[in-house]
Amino acid sequence: MKTVTRARAVGVGLATILLVSCTDTAQVSQKGFAAQYSTARTALEKGNYDLAGRVYARMLPQAGPLSDRIQLEYAHAMLRSGEFQRASQMAGVIADRSNGSDRAAALSVKGTADHEMALILLREGDQINSMARLKAAQQSLQEVLNKHPDFDPLGALAGRQASIAVQLKTLR
Repeated sequence: MKTVTRARAVGVGLATILLVSCTDTAQVSQKGFAAQYSTARTALEKGNYDLAGRVYARMLPQAGPLSDRIQLEYAHAMLRSGEFQRASQMAGVIADRSNGSDRAAALSVKGTADHEMALILLREGDQINSMARLKAAQQSLQEVLNKHPDFDPLGALAGRQASIAVQLKTLR
């Protein structure tokens, strides 16, 4: 009987140690994730877009429920670093599976990236693809302006939208 009791006690002790060590690992992992986020966010805010992009890319596999937020900030870093195609694609994926303010934030990045890509295509003389990008940008930004005007407190999106309208008129 003592052997069975002792075996149960050892089993309970081992289970407790395993649970505690898992909790410690999760806390360390959360702290590491938070530190990485702080590094990425600071880099983004200071204009070090390449570093921000690299850190956000490393974070994505561990982001869990924060995945869309990290991916959107990653897309923002890509936008700021001039990787417009990639920024548009990443933000578009988030917009397609989101709603409300999350969708509006993603569409703001997508619309801006599409407009910047259109400007490049125009400079290269590719009017057909430029027009498609301008229309995509116009659609994204119009939804943001219609449903979430608070996302444009200084009028930057509205100004971009006006510029797009002029560019589309010129191409037609």
